[in-house]
Amino acid sequence: MKGPLISVVVPVYNVEGYLDQCLASLAAQTYRRIEIIAVDDASTDGGGALCDRWAEKEPRLQVVHLPENRGISAARNEGVRRARGEYLSFVDSDDRVEPELLERLYRCLTETGANISICGTEGMKLREGPGGVLSPAEAALCLARRGPFLWTAWGKLYPAALVRDHPFEDRALCCEDLLFFYQLLKEVRKIAFLPDRLYHYTTREGSLVNSGVSEKRCTVLAVLDGICRDAAAAFPEGETAFRQVAMDTAARLAMEAAEGGVADGSLTRRLGRFRDHARRHFSWKALALCPEKKGITAELLLCAGTPFFRAAAALYKGHKKNRRGEVPWSR
Repeated sequence: MKGPLISVVVPVYNVEGYLDQCLASLAAQTYRRIEIIAVDDASTDGGGALCDRWAEKEPRLQVVHLPENRGISAARNEGVRRARGEYLSFVDSDDRVEPELLERLYRCLTETGANISICGTEGMKLREGPGGVLSPAEAALCLARRGPFLWTAWGKLYPAALVRDHPFEDRALCCEDLLFFYQLLKEVRKIAFLPDRLYHYTTREGSLVNSGVSEKRCTVLAVLDGICRDAAAAFPEGETAFRQVAMDTAARLAMEAAEGGVADGSLTRRLGRFRDHARRHFSWKALALCPEKKGITAELLLCAGTPFFRAAAALYKGHKKNRRGEVPWSR
C-alpha cells in the first residue's frame, strides 16, 4: 500500500520479556512505509540491547538510548522529536498489535476525513460500541462512559504536526495520556473509531496501574482538576463528560484504597482527599453519564462522606470474599 511515511514511537523501560513480540508485531505491518523509533529510557534489564539486536535486522527501526530514566512522557517526546513521518502512532513496549493496524487506521483517516483514527482494544474492560465518526464532544462522552475507547495515547493514528504542537507533559506522573488526548480534542473536528480490536493491551504486574493507590497514581487528580477548569472555558461541550471522568476516577481510587488494607489513619486521609475531589466536580448531569448503577452508587456514597463510603466498601469487600468461598473475618 502506497502512502505517506508513518512514524511509530515505542517507549521502552524494563519490559525485556514483552519487547520481542512488540517489535515483531510492528515489523510485520502490512503498511510498509513506516519507521519505528524505540526510545530506551535507561532500562536496567536487557531491553536496550534487545532493541539494538532488532535494529541490526530491521532497517526501519532506529534506537535511541536515553542516558538516564526520564519517564514515559519524556521518552515519547524524544521519539516525536526524531520522527520524520507525516503521521504518528504510539505503541507501548509491553503490548502488541495486529499486522494490519497501521494500514487500517490510515485508511480510516483517508476515507472519513477525520483528524484522528482509533481502533478497538483487546485486553481492557471497555463498553462496546459501533464504529463511526465522532465530534470531539461525542469522543469526550466515550471517555466518561468508559467505552468503546479510552484516552490512551496508543491505538490511535495522528497527524504528526498535531502531536508536535501538543507534547506530553513531563511532570504528569500518571494519566499524562489523558491530558495529551484532551489537548488534541480541543483542536480537531472529527475522530473516527474502528471497532476491530487491532491493539492488544497487556495487563502486567508491577505496572503503575497495578501498583496500588500510590502518590504517583494520585497525581491524576491534579490532572483532572486542570482539565475540568480548562474545559469550562475552552471546551464547554465536553466539560460535563470530564466531570464524570473526575468523579469516576476518585471513586475507583477510593474503592482500591478501601480494599487495599492500608493503615487506618492513612486510609482516612486518602478517602477524604478522594471525597473532596468527587465533590469538587459533582453535578447531576455528570453523574447521569456514569454507565453503571454500581458506579453511580459509589460516586454518590463518596460525595456523601467517608463514613458512608467506608461502610459500603466493607460490605462489598465481604461480599466478594463470600463469593470466593472465604469467610470475611477469617484473617
